[in-house]
Amino acid sequence: MNTLFSRVPAPVKRAGAAHYLRLSLLSFAATVILVRLFLALTGYPQLGNSTLHIAHVLWGGLLLFIASLLPLILANRWVYAVSGVLSGVGAGLFIDEVGKFITRNYDYFYPPAAPIIYGFFLLTVLLYFEVRRLPASDARTELYHALDGLEEVLDHDLSMHERAEVEGQLASVTRGSADPELVQLAGVLLTFVRSAAVTATRDEAGFWERLWQRLETWQERHIRRRLFRYLLVAGLGALGLVAIVNLLQWVVTAFFRTSLGPLSALLVLGGVSASTGGVAWLVVRVVLEWVVGVALLVAARFFLIGQDRRGFRFAYYGLLLSLMTVNLLVFYFDQFRAVFSTLAQFVLLLASLYYRQRYLTPAPGKEPAPAGSRQEERLA
Repeated sequence: MNTLFSRVPAPVKRAGAAHYLRLSLLSFAATVILVRLFLALTGYPQLGNSTLHIAHVLWGGLLLFIASLLPLILANRWVYAVSGVLSGVGAGLFIDEVGKFITRNYDYFYPPAAPIIYGFFLLTVLLYFEVRRLPASDARTELYHALDGLEEVLDHDLSMHERAEVEGQLASVTRGSADPELVQLAGVLLTFVRSAAVTATRDEAGFWERLWQRLETWQERHIRRRLFRYLLVAGLGALGLVAIVNLLQWVVTAFFRTSLGPLSALLVLGGVSASTGGVAWLVVRVVLEWVVGVALLVAARFFLIGQDRRGFRFAYYGLLLSLMTVNLLVFYFDQFRAVFSTLAQFVLLLASLYYRQRYLTPAPGKEPAPAGSRQEERLA
């Protein structure tokens, strides 16, 4: 057994792995949302007859199988992107019907199904952030990535940026490796890449890169820092107020507008019964939603008075708590009606992160971009 495992080389993270995983994640989320929306709008139609029912889990399995076959058969780099999209769509179609396969009566609308799907997505997001972290820069990894980049030479599609990247990787191996075989191989490849036999094409931004550049240009031209801050204040304040108002509405209704006791009325409003075991989870949800609502209101307040760093901290941890914890309970009680609030929180989290990167994180050797004069900060 030890001999068997000793012959298995240590794994190396593929170049571009985070990009391919991101495609899979986005495809997964879009598939689940669109399928649920389509079924709700069309009255949950079924494909089949009195005997057969072609569930979409079958199409998901087919796409997953195709996604696994493509990189086994084809060697082109574009295969990984296609496989990433197909795997995300296939996983979305597959897991959307998880409720049928964890219940005896094949209940598609089983309440825990929604948080299971959301939890699976969150775990994949955590995997994505782990993969996205920079790997250890060792000679073997650099040479793997350089060989991967050289595939562009075969298709005559090596750009100047890619050429410089491959040169840097090979040069790093020749300088830092203690393995003479790796050093010799990297040296031969480096000489070849730098030779006139290898022609590099002009760097041309892809569709998404050009779109992002246009969005950044539009943002810098039309949404200055002060307006950006006010938009964050509006978004964070709105989400915080909604959470607090919903809590107050529940409390007022439970205590003053029903003939039931407060706890019984709370259970009715939450859509659970005492026998389901959801009482404790409902109370936890109410408390956590209140905590998130307060955190977002405090963040909006700090942004409003110009204390951006404190505002970002409250916004970041409040939204992270909601997305990673609270929404699991919200999906259990509200099912897929929680999708839109989750998307709003996710967009606000991305906007907050972009604001920090754009205005609060200094470039190397530079101070953070000023928000204006001290008087302007006070007025803001």
